[in-house]
Amino acid sequence: MSANQRRAPVWAVIAVLSLAGMLAALQQTLVVPLTPDIPHILGVSEASASWMVTITLLTGAVATPIVSRLADMFGKKRMILVALCCMVVGSLLLALGSVFATALIGRALQGFASAMIPVGISIMRDELPPARVGFGVALMSATLGIGSALGLPLSGVLFEHFGWHSLFWLSAAIGVVVTIAVYLLVDESEVRSPGHFDYTGALLLSVALTSFLLAVTNGGSWGWLSPGVLGCFALSAVVMAAWFPYELRSGEPLIDLRTSARRPVLLTNIASVLIAFAMYVNMLLTVQQLELPEATGYGFGLDVSAAGLAMVPTGLVMVLLSPFSGALLSRYGGRSTMLLGAGIMSVGYLFRVFVSDSLSQIIAGSTVVGIGTAFAFAAMPTLIMASVPITETASANGLNSLMRAVGGSTSSAALTAILTTMTVGFAGRMIPSEQAFTLMFWICALTCGVACVVTLMIPRLTTVAVGREGVPAVATAGDSNERVIRGRILPGGDVPRQNIAIVTVTRMDGRPVDWARCDNDGRYSLALPGPGQYLLIGNARGWAPQAQVIEFRDGAVQHDVALARQLTISGEVTDGGRAVAGALVTLHQGTGDFVLSDHADDEGAFTMPLPVPGPYIVTAASEDSGRAASRKLTVETRSEVVDVDLALEFRR
Repeated sequence: MSANQRRAPVWAVIAVLSLAGMLAALQQTLVVPLTPDIPHILGVSEASASWMVTITLLTGAVATPIVSRLADMFGKKRMILVALCCMVVGSLLLALGSVFATALIGRALQGFASAMIPVGISIMRDELPPARVGFGVALMSATLGIGSALGLPLSGVLFEHFGWHSLFWLSAAIGVVVTIAVYLLVDESEVRSPGHFDYTGALLLSVALTSFLLAVTNGGSWGWLSPGVLGCFALSAVVMAAWFPYELRSGEPLIDLRTSARRPVLLTNIASVLIAFAMYVNMLLTVQQLELPEATGYGFGLDVSAAGLAMVPTGLVMVLLSPFSGALLSRYGGRSTMLLGAGIMSVGYLFRVFVSDSLSQIIAGSTVVGIGTAFAFAAMPTLIMASVPITETASANGLNSLMRAVGGSTSSAALTAILTTMTVGFAGRMIPSEQAFTLMFWICALTCGVACVVTLMIPRLTTVAVGREGVPAVATAGDSNERVIRGRILPGGDVPRQNIAIVTVTRMDGRPVDWARCDNDGRYSLALPGPGQYLLIGNARGWAPQAQVIEFRDGAVQHDVALARQLTISGEVTDGGRAVAGALVTLHQGTGDFVLSDHADDEGAFTMPLPVPGPYIVTAASEDSGRAASRKLTVETRSEVVDVDLALEFRR
């Protein structure tokens, strides 16, 4: 939608989407203060009560990549509304009932809210003016930490004064308001990439994630070497081993692994796991330290509400720093901003190692870590969106959010393992020792240090970055006039038959616009910022690239690219200067693996499709003369001519 047709001011769109993100993050910590009381409230065992936290984590992890992919295909606003409705229904089930099975279903539905953050970031990229994208993305990305930090004091106060149902009545009420606001104020993005949903890939990934997270979240209670935990890890590994090759073969995969393996995307996701690990430890460990009895010498004896309120500065600082984070992103880019954030987090944890004697020092240390988290989280989606096709921003951000969830789950498991292993006796019970807290601070400082190293390995995006397959990075800021064009790459006028094909588009002034990897049928989708002239380049393995200057006008949505010249290995088989008709010609890799074979024509000429680059052996043989000869060659990315003379080889 163009700027003059926008139904709501920019600040309102940012506010509504950010509120949706905070509401999503709130669902993760909403029941944490209730955990000790859930067995009594719902009449279940402590092991069963833990599922009130675990089920939300599981459904969130599974729903995020699926909902994000559906958002790219069918509409981002539509899928945010779907996620909000699931969350509201789940909250109402919890607010109206006291049966464990119903409560569990409600918590599962609340987990769908996790997908709102990556999808909301993608909407901001598509719909906001370029000058406001940095601030919007920074705030939306930081909502994961903001909502989690503010959820503890809010739920603690409500639980103590109004009962446990009040938490979910409030969640449902805010959810209804946000749903209406999103429907009225947020425009649907025109950037879509419709196609066939990868049901098999989604099922396999769901099974693998569920098994992995079950093992991680229950390892402490089940035992890390118990059959249940080992079985879950084994099942996850087996299913992932099947999922990876399936996704690589799929024409329209749930997650484009080739794009995810590009260096900027892969390294950003690795850094995201490490940074999320440290962020969640900051929240969970601080609350536990504040609630330990003061008589221990390292606890502060606060109740649940007071400990939660002590986390408010950490959440507020992430809100207040969002404009500054956006300015850093605009001026220095995502790489420098994430490096700064991870560095500040590492310093914050080192501070906590040596300075933890007073309540003010604890809050200060936690807040410093929160400052670093604000910068780092703001940079993650910027780095991701700069390296993926515009039509895949929601699913790419969904994968990044999934990586953060993995980091959070791992941190919870590590924290539980250390705090339950390193204990001391106090007042007839075992509590975590001071050394356990110190060790976790050291681990987090080291984790953030490793994140800094990983971030330094991310290619700079201030210049046009070229990826593993020669694909330029795209701009992170959207354009209000963006339109999607579609077409097909047609090598030799036919579909590529699972050949790797890529389309790139550039402005005539040299600025990159977008790129796309075609599916197995050669289909592609590209987002253009508006009418005008563009340079479009189509390329497929084994074919010469085709460049065209296209004139894009509103209403033109289909543009096919025919690749005319196939790259080949060709030559002539002779015997003492005489053409050998029908000679057998074989092609083997340098390792000896067979590639293909053919026969020369009546003139002794042969032509083979160009294989992937590497060393090869071309062999020719004549059945009539019984002679054979071989030639070595190194295939690059151009046609090769190899003539084979059987007589010369025979004389040797």
